[in-house]
Amino acid sequence: MPASEQFCYLTTIGRITGRPHTIEIWFAASPDSRTIYMLSGGGDRSDWVRNIRRNPHVEVRVAGRLYTGSARIVQDPDEEHRARRLVVAKYYGRTVVHPTGWEATSLPVAIDLQSREG
Repeated sequence: MPASEQFCYLTTIGRITGRPHTIEIWFAASPDSRTIYMLSGGGDRSDWVRNIRRNPHVEVRVAGRLYTGSARIVQDPDEEHRARRLVVAKYYGRTVVHPTGWEATSLPVAIDLQSREG
């Protein structure tokens, strides 16, 4: 996983249309697993999060490489802190997550990558 890339392209299956829906989004890779994290500023109102709740099977494209995976809303408080810390470190260059604002209120989503294609 090319973790240094600025964006990934997340494809979910539309919960209403059943068609693929792709977004460009920030992500951070866990250095010791095949899990990547994203933060949804729209919380569970975001279409991509609603799609994941209906069907967790996703594709993620990073630097031209395609991965399949299973998405989930992060529930564990320790993993939630880890997700926020990884995203903040990557995009803001700091290890402290501020207690207010987007980085504190967004919904953390994990994608457990299963395979790589292409």
